[in-house]
Amino acid sequence: MGQHETIYIVGNAKAGQNNPITLNYGQFFIAFVVHRETGEILECGASVMLDVTNRFIRQLFVGKSMETSPFEVQKELEARYFGSSQKAILTAFKDAQRKFNLYKQGEKVDLQGI
Repeated sequence: MGQHETIYIVGNAKAGQNNPITLNYGQFFIAFVVHRETGEILECGASVMLDVTNRFIRQLFVGKSMETSPFEVQKELEARYFGSSQKAILTAFKDAQRKFNLYKQGEKVDLQGI
């Protein structure tokens, strides 16, 4: 796959005030590398403290589509992810979906965050 077939989208969210992610990064975000036509998520990385968490989040999303239902992602998170950032992960995905949809519609993507 050529480099021009992918786009980079960051989904932002707020994590809890006492969450180490908030203390270290200020907010939670997931960066997605997405196939521009199909919406397939090819790679992702999150602002997390532990590498194992990043790998787990990657397993949750790689291979899915930016058009995957947030409800489906929520069900998987509730069944498999028992960390304090569960809600932030879903919110970041929804924000990335919103940006992807704007991109697909040819509209300006707001880069100001959440």
